[in-house]
Amino acid sequence: MLIGYFTEQPYTAFTNEQALAAYPDDHPARDPGDSVVLFSNRFFDRDQAFRLYHERLAEYQLAEEVGFDAIMINEHHGGPYCMQIRCATMTAFLATITNRVKLLMLGTPLPAYDNPVQIAEELAMIDMVSKGRLVAGIVRGGGPEQILNDTNPAFNRERFVEAHDLMVDAWTRPGPWRWEGNHYHVRLVNPWVLPLQRPHPPIFVPGIASLESIDFAAAHGYPYVALNTSVAATKKIYERYDEKALEAGYTPGTQHHGYLGFVHVAPTEEEALRNAEEYLWLPDALSPVYKDHWVNPTGYVTWEARQARLKALAGVVSGTVKDHLESGFLIAGTPKQVIARLREQLAETRPGSLIMMPNQGRMSHETSKQSIRLMGEEVLPALREISKELGLTGPFDIDMPVSLKAAADRQHTVEPA
Repeated sequence: MLIGYFTEQPYTAFTNEQALAAYPDDHPARDPGDSVVLFSNRFFDRDQAFRLYHERLAEYQLAEEVGFDAIMINEHHGGPYCMQIRCATMTAFLATITNRVKLLMLGTPLPAYDNPVQIAEELAMIDMVSKGRLVAGIVRGGGPEQILNDTNPAFNRERFVEAHDLMVDAWTRPGPWRWEGNHYHVRLVNPWVLPLQRPHPPIFVPGIASLESIDFAAAHGYPYVALNTSVAATKKIYERYDEKALEAGYTPGTQHHGYLGFVHVAPTEEEALRNAEEYLWLPDALSPVYKDHWVNPTGYVTWEARQARLKALAGVVSGTVKDHLESGFLIAGTPKQVIARLREQLAETRPGSLIMMPNQGRMSHETSKQSIRLMGEEVLPALREISKELGLTGPFDIDMPVSLKAAADRQHTVEPA
């Protein structure tokens, strides 16, 4: 089983002296949802952001040191809930300051950018510099990403599929050649730098409730990572994936199933519960769920997907720490308590990839490092044993040419240059 580390890199944290918030408590932008898209960047403090970026980089290095297999990187725009503004940029930083961990991009929002060939080139460079450690995860991008990158949400799904096809072809089809699609027109495709991994880096797809994204991942043999969904919802996601995988002509396994969970560890239960208050202090991070016109701009998803997402996110930003712990939305406690809860979840859902968020919200740098260290010392060794007991195969036992087989059915025009 692959065990990964992740943090949203929120622009909120405790210093030793005071609590740092993205903006004052009495600011009118505290109205739910208004901290994303329209919230003014005049509240961005360069000095605090400088400190936070360098603390996060140190925590990534510590995550590798204590034994995590992968570091997950994502991308969001227009709000203090995430300081990872360009997935490829942060991954490039990590390629130079780490040596062993997989660099798990989950992922590049393909529809938000107008040149998939340039994305292919960027990722190829990262794969080379990292010595073949890149996992090129791809996403459609959230609703705010469509608005803040000035792309038409009605074409999001079409652009995602076409950009994926062009990116993979740029990695695998010798150039030069010409691409004429519905959304991308490239008169000459001939990237000089290609990935170190052959035929291309592994591709993962994360998501919450979109059936179309699950189907896309299954059709290509890409692992699908459920993002902190409930146990019941996660099992339904995997059932859907497995059904579509069989239709595509291969037998899926745990290597195709991934899960991202909120997990925090502390030396004592009392401290873990106290830290959980800070962990869950993200009303500004999660507030987009309140504003449906930001999360689901017109045309972004089907009606069914919209309803499924709203149902999946219901209650995410409400309830006490106790409520979140009882529901499984957050696992927090001593190493022994956390291991016991994770064993239950792993036995029931059986993912081949588990990505955990030991630190979030406005936790201090020291508290974050403590959680990461405890993960490495006690939780990770136990999870590896549990993984063996349950027979959870990791994601890198997948025959990658499955993706190329699926590419044979593409409808885009590819001509000699």
